[in-house]
Amino acid sequence: MFNRYTVDITQIIKQENSLEIKFQSAVNWAEERSTQHAYDIPPDCPPKVQNGDCHVNFIRKAQCSFSWDWGPSFPTQGIWKDIRIEAYNVVHLNYISYSSIFDNTTSQWMVLIEPVFDTITANVLPGQVVIRIPQLQIDQSQDLSIVPGQQAYKIIVKINKNASVDLWWPNGYGLQTGYNMSVTFHFGGEYLIEKSTKVYFRTVELVEEPIEGSPGLSFYIKINGIPIFLKGSNWIPADSFQDRVDSDKLRNLLQSAVDANMNTLRVWGGGIYESDEFYNICDDLGIMVWQDFMFACSLYPTDDWFLETVREELIHQIRRLKSHPCIIVWSGNNENEAAIASDWFSLPSFMKEVYAKDYRILYIETIRELVLEMDETRPFIASSPSNGKETVKENWISKDPYDNHYGDVHYYNYMTDCWNWTSYPKPRLASEYGFQSWPSFSTIYKVSTRKDWSYSGNFSTHRQHHDSGNEQMMFQAGLHYKMPVNIDPVKQFHDTLYLTQVMQAQCVKLQTEFYRRSQNEIVDGRGFTMGALYWQLNDIWQAPSWSSIEYGGKWKMLHYYAKNFFAPVAASAFEDQNTLNIYGVSDLLNECSFKLAINVYRWDSLVPVCKRLTNEFILNARSSGVIYTESIAELLSRCGNTTRQHSVIVFYLLHNGHIIGSKNWHFLSSLKEAEGLLKSNITVSISKDDTAYVFTLISSNPAAFVWLDVWDNAGWFIDNGFLLTEEKTVVYFYAWEPTTISNLEKSLHISTIRDIYQQ
Repeated sequence: MFNRYTVDITQIIKQENSLEIKFQSAVNWAEERSTQHAYDIPPDCPPKVQNGDCHVNFIRKAQCSFSWDWGPSFPTQGIWKDIRIEAYNVVHLNYISYSSIFDNTTSQWMVLIEPVFDTITANVLPGQVVIRIPQLQIDQSQDLSIVPGQQAYKIIVKINKNASVDLWWPNGYGLQTGYNMSVTFHFGGEYLIEKSTKVYFRTVELVEEPIEGSPGLSFYIKINGIPIFLKGSNWIPADSFQDRVDSDKLRNLLQSAVDANMNTLRVWGGGIYESDEFYNICDDLGIMVWQDFMFACSLYPTDDWFLETVREELIHQIRRLKSHPCIIVWSGNNENEAAIASDWFSLPSFMKEVYAKDYRILYIETIRELVLEMDETRPFIASSPSNGKETVKENWISKDPYDNHYGDVHYYNYMTDCWNWTSYPKPRLASEYGFQSWPSFSTIYKVSTRKDWSYSGNFSTHRQHHDSGNEQMMFQAGLHYKMPVNIDPVKQFHDTLYLTQVMQAQCVKLQTEFYRRSQNEIVDGRGFTMGALYWQLNDIWQAPSWSSIEYGGKWKMLHYYAKNFFAPVAASAFEDQNTLNIYGVSDLLNECSFKLAINVYRWDSLVPVCKRLTNEFILNARSSGVIYTESIAELLSRCGNTTRQHSVIVFYLLHNGHIIGSKNWHFLSSLKEAEGLLKSNITVSISKDDTAYVFTLISSNPAAFVWLDVWDNAGWFIDNGFLLTEEKTVVYFYAWEPTTISNLEKSLHISTIRDIYQQ
């Protein structure tokens, strides 16, 4: 979990003249520590459905390696990276980190360089450091005096006030400019240590202040003084076995996040501190990282040995990671404040204050104090979800960490109709929410046999680690779609997997659109929502989960929808008291003019029964607001007296006659009640241009949730899972690996919602 961890073996070598590394079972070690503790630290074991191992909160390993509700129990151990012995007899550079700081009093940028030396001389070691940033005309030298032992030092480089400094911006807001910097240490002309890196300039601020018309406080991030709506997801370890996570896999997953218009990933606290390469790629791509410390969904011991391990862990990780501009916030844990406040573990009343004290010792007196001491450039929050400043006022454990008037919230509700927007909270920031789905059949195929291809079979039950998860998906899907019916059980299994992805994509789409609409409005004291991070981006194995990207990198339908609902400019619709409301949302840094096109189709015809194009209107910069309203009765009347069951609304924004963002839709009834919806008769031809494969679809009638699947041909479509309302639709496929038209033709399978049932 540490990444590039070092330990001093001098005394061991002196005593033994050899080095031997022994491993003990992580599961047994955790159990031993648990039995030695003075009182129980819940939870002892994960829920039975997870098939997991116990007492993971007593060992500093990835907490999910003992199982989670989306992953297996594979508590790995051993040496899985290169290992080496380094010897030195004068001085060694253990760490070096870089931070950019803007001094508001002087309106000047500074670079804070923090080396950590291990010096084994008897006396002070004199030296000199030379710092060069050629693009900013920096060529400075400073004298250093290095004392014996391990010691951290601070070197400040002031950037000329007249220098034009290009800033690092999140994806969608500007470039990710970095400057080459070299730092060279000279000691007595004999020893030289040189480091080269990139240094970035950006500021980050967590804003919590009163909001007019609402109790509580705001909760949003400013980058370089600009309020940013956080758009993204939550990141879990990309594999149970980290040696299988190579550069290509990381780059593919992170680029997929950017391709879906995301600007933020939350590195979740039950996994690992990711590799240097992960954060380097995030720096390059403009992905902001909400960095949890690795504590999740548990209470933890606070014995001296445990706290010392935590201190060592945090010192290492903060020194390793603080140079990355992508990291915008440190968070103490995942859901542990909520676990105490909501009494997840049914704690005995006489022990509640003991556990509350342990919580404050670990996250406030230990972790928070270290963060404040070591990094002045980023905000720290104690937990997620939490109430920010209100949590501090309540002595770090709020009565209700899910309060919509403060901080961030996590929200899951699988048994309420996800099409009902009134069921969603209206928080300051939504940092977790989501619905499960199954991965594609091509992904499941690789780890199963024919006897496993049943939704109610042993394989499906074994891979599902969330209690009642398979049943919850079918319940939610059944609210609006007919269940798959096919005499071929394999085809029915295939169609059921597809249906879960339809359900998930539509549910998360509707919820995310609600959060984006809420960024500028206060309703009943709630709103001013400034972030939507759905759970979760990626998978750790081939199984049902909340992810939008399957194990192996294939995009689920949800990820295609994320590309649309996170677009810089978007429109979304909902009904309130039988009135259609359409909102426009803009992340642009300047106001812009648009028109709105609204077309109504009957399910049995590609010719719209009516069209409307609004007058030009202005969307303000970084805003959301109503751009169109009409009663449903009036709309149906002016569209030839069509009915809800026969019709669907398609709408989109235009700027200077060009479609901006994607076409969106609003269903006027559940799809299981739709009348006139015909089985698809889509024909496809595939060609190739300079950059992509071109899929040309021809259809004689509309089709909903059109899904193009090319088995394991790696890549992504420009759009997928879409509503087809035109005779000819062109879709581009961008291959990640070499393939051919023939391969794509042989592997292509098209699904639509009408094709999964027979009548």
